Amino acid sequence: MVKRSFYIERIRPFMNQNIVKVLTGIRRCGKSVMLQLIQEELLEQGIPNDRILQVNFETRAVDYVRTVNECYAYIREFAGKHPGKIYLLLDEIQELEEWETMINACMIDFDTDIYITGSNAKMLSGELATYLGGRYVEFKIYPFSFREVLQAMGEVPSQEAFRIYLQRGGMPFLYQFPMDERSVRQYLDDIYSSIILKDIAQRNQIRDMELLKRVLQYFILNIGNQFSASSITKYLKSENRKISNETLYNYIDYCKTACLLHLVSRENISGKQVLQFQEKIYLTDHGIREALFGNNQRDINQIMENMVYMELLRHGYDVTVGRIERAEVDFVARKGDDKLYIQVSYLLAGKDTIEREFGVLEKIADNYPKYVVTMDELNMGRNGIKHFNIREFLLMEQYQ
Repeated sequence: MVKRSFYIERIRPFMNQNIVKVLTGIRRCGKSVMLQLIQEELLEQGIPNDRILQVNFETRAVDYVRTVNECYAYIREFAGKHPGKIYLLLDEIQELEEWETMINACMIDFDTDIYITGSNAKMLSGELATYLGGRYVEFKIYPFSFREVLQAMGEVPSQEAFRIYLQRGGMPFLYQFPMDERSVRQYLDDIYSSIILKDIAQRNQIRDMELLKRVLQYFILNIGNQFSASSITKYLKSENRKISNETLYNYIDYCKTACLLHLVSRENISGKQVLQFQEKIYLTDHGIREALFGNNQRDINQIMENMVYMELLRHGYDVTVGRIERAEVDFVARKGDDKLYIQVSYLLAGKDTIEREFGVLEKIADNYPKYVVTMDELNMGRNGIKHFNIREFLLMEQYQ
C-alpha cells in the first residue's frame, strides 16, 4: 500500500482536534484507503482500536447505514460503551440523506474526532458549512501522482512508469497488482459509468442520458482546449442533438461537483482581469480518456498539460490560464504570495517552437519563477526560465 504521506502530513496537525476532517475527491481515487491510513496513524499515536468506528455508507450489509436516525443511534450506543473520546471514520457519507444533521449532533453530543469522505466537491457549500460554522477542514484527494505511481510500481524505470501512467492515469487500484490493458480499460470504463450514473445523473435527476454522455465525450476529447458554448452547440448539431446554454452549464456544474472535470478561467496577465467565457476544461484522471477513446499517446500534448494542471492542484495552487498581448501562458499558478508561470509542450523540436514557448514567458515583466515543461531530455533553459523534462517536473516536491 502506498502510504500517501503527502496527505497524512497535511491531516496530522488536525488529528485529535474538535474539528471535522472532510476528504473529498472523485470516486475511487483512494479516499477509503486514506481512512485506513488515518486509522493506522491513530493506532501509532496510541489510540486503542476499539475506540475507532469505521463505517462505509455505500454498503447495505448493515442496517444502521440506511437512515440518519439509525446511524446516530448506533454511534450513540458505540459512544456509551467507550467512555472518553471516540474516533469516527465515515466513508462516502453523501449516500446518507441528511448526514449533515448527524455530524453536527455528534460534534455536540459526544467527545469525538471525526473524519468523513465524499465524492462531492460541494459537500461544504451547503448545510454542513451552516451547521459546523468553521469547525471543519477540507482535504482534496486526487488519484495517484506520478511520484505515487513510481512508489507503487517499485523497480520499474522512470521512463517505463511514465509511459504506463500516460495511458492508465492514477486510479490507485490499477497499481495494486499486474493488469493487462483490457482489464485496465474495463475498470476505468466502469468507474466512468458509475460517476455518470450515481454522482451526476441520479443526484441531479437527469433524464436525457444520451445528451449528457455526448456532452461529456466532447469535454473529455477536448481537454486543454478553449471551451465555448457555441463550439459544443455546433458539435451536437452535427450529431442531430440540441442543448440550451442553461442545460449545458448545469451539466458542467454537475461534472465539477462530481470531481470529474475542472473548468479553468483565463486572465489577462497585464491587466489582471478575468476574461469571461474563455475557460478551458481539464480531467481529474486522464486514464479515463484513454479508456474511452484510446488516444492519449497520439494527443500527448493535451495529456501532458492535464498532468501538469492536476499536479499544481495537488501542490495546493489556484490555477488560471494566462494571456499577454496575443499570446497564451498555459498556467498561472498562485498559492499565497507565491506565483508560477508554466508552458507545456511535447518537444522543443525547432526554433519556432522554442521561441513560442520561451518567448511568451519572456514578455512577463516580473521575477516570479517561469518554467517550460516538455518531453525533451536536454536542458534548454534560458534567460532565467527553467526547462524541465515532464518526469522531473512531476517529481518536484516544491517549485522555486
